[in-house]
Amino acid sequence: MKIIIIGGVAGGASAAARLRRLNEEADITIYERSGYMSYANCGLPYYIGGTIREQRALTLQTPKSFQMRFRVDVKVRHEVTKIDPAKKAVTVLDLENGTTFEDTYDKLILSPGAKPTRPDFPGIDNSKIFTLRTVEDAVTIHDYLEKESPRSAVVVGGGFIGLEIAENLKDLGLDVTIVELMDHLLNNLDRDLASFLHAGLRKAGLNLALKQEVAGFEDADKGIRVLLKDNEPLTADMVILAIGVTPESSLAKDAGLELGLKGSILVNDQMQTSDPDIYAVGDAVQIRQFVSGKDAVIPLAGPANKQGRLAADNICGLDRHYPGSTGSSVIKAFDMTVATTGLSEDAAKALGIPYERIILSPASHASYYPGDTTMNIKVVFEKESGKLLGAEIVGYDGVDKRIDVFATAITVGMTGSQLMDLDLAYAPPYSSAKDPVNMAGFMIDNIVRGIVKQFHWDEIDALPRDGSVILLDTRTPGEYERGCADQFFNIPVDELRDRLDEVEKGKPVYVMCQSGIRSYISCRILTQNGYDCYNFSGGYRFYESVTKEIAAAKASYPCGVEKEAE
Repeated sequence: MKIIIIGGVAGGASAAARLRRLNEEADITIYERSGYMSYANCGLPYYIGGTIREQRALTLQTPKSFQMRFRVDVKVRHEVTKIDPAKKAVTVLDLENGTTFEDTYDKLILSPGAKPTRPDFPGIDNSKIFTLRTVEDAVTIHDYLEKESPRSAVVVGGGFIGLEIAENLKDLGLDVTIVELMDHLLNNLDRDLASFLHAGLRKAGLNLALKQEVAGFEDADKGIRVLLKDNEPLTADMVILAIGVTPESSLAKDAGLELGLKGSILVNDQMQTSDPDIYAVGDAVQIRQFVSGKDAVIPLAGPANKQGRLAADNICGLDRHYPGSTGSSVIKAFDMTVATTGLSEDAAKALGIPYERIILSPASHASYYPGDTTMNIKVVFEKESGKLLGAEIVGYDGVDKRIDVFATAITVGMTGSQLMDLDLAYAPPYSSAKDPVNMAGFMIDNIVRGIVKQFHWDEIDALPRDGSVILLDTRTPGEYERGCADQFFNIPVDELRDRLDEVEKGKPVYVMCQSGIRSYISCRILTQNGYDCYNFSGGYRFYESVTKEIAAAKASYPCGVEKEAE
């Protein structure tokens, strides 16, 4: 059997290695148009920033090492320009000498990846504008930084690449501004939890220009000017364009293969395209979002690797089916960690799923053991059944291991209540006897059973202030004096039982504390004394973070961004 793979990196290289492990006799060839067949593109920003010091550390395999280990013929700097499904042939351009030739296949795997999105902005071809997708891109940016010593940069786009490159440029000493069209960074994160991320980034010295639309670019006296649609321009020494990626599907389209969302390549759950002898994997394909069951394009390395292996299995007759992706992700943001899995609240709302959510802010490990940090966790679940839909965490230590537990629970179809019974590893330096994941389970179970009723940050302004409801803050007087929600009055939780006469009966009571724990205890006291009580999800700390972010977004010009000098 002769197999051609177009594109290496995650999907293509994984497919080739698995094919060889299953079939020692197969004739396998990889055509890769870049100079690198298998590299760590997730590590590229850290090479630019100097955390990864050697360029060769980015190269996971070379054509020579792959040939020695797997007997796979890898041809870099070779671009496939045409696929002829009828002839089962591909046309290949040798980028080194400009010659073309034809090669044939029994099975073909497409792993072309995706390309950085480059809208047709005026001035988009300015030499000071860079994108980051390949090792060559990283080397170009690295060399520019060394030769030109820029002092400032604008990063257009607040996704994974945008945030990672912004951090690394800031660590190099540049003044960095992120320009983002949405009202928050990372579109897989909800706006409320993103407020903690934004605060941390501003503390680290990044400038955030949110809800700003780029209109084009112009040369400036000593750099490049970024034109904004409804605001004054920004000027910097360089621009990184990181506004997303577009599936590389032109070969598939020209070959007559069916396409899907965003021009992606349509595949079935065995990674077959509309031609049964052609498979496709990675960033270029349309897959199923695991939780919603809806079609999606999820350009992440983990799914690409698994899809490559699965395509190889099916070519070798193992009958494997891809279940879809939860879209689990984690990203470092200076000293913070941000992680998500499954559906965000925004996604659940857009899909019309009846949902509820909880907010909790537990310590990363036992609070009596030194060095604990706070995690901000949001879990979204089906309103009636309690089935888990998604989770988001912004914090420091322990974020990654908790998101992996949530991802696993979602994959096996668990309810929030079942999180209570997970027997998770505990020692004081690592966790608490009741792990944050268990705590999320306790909270969801209380809500599903009707033991606790909630209200949320986006409902506070709508609460009547005419005396028809009771607004109660159960923090200490010192906490209350440092800031409180409008017209909430204060009775500390430890005094509540003795001061119930100050809480008028017959009216709903909305209770808040700092994190949600003392208000929950207060609600249990009040409910068992005949009150109709609602606990505030997340506590005043969460409310303050979100409302501060909303206030910053309403400013006439984004907080922390310098207008161009007149």
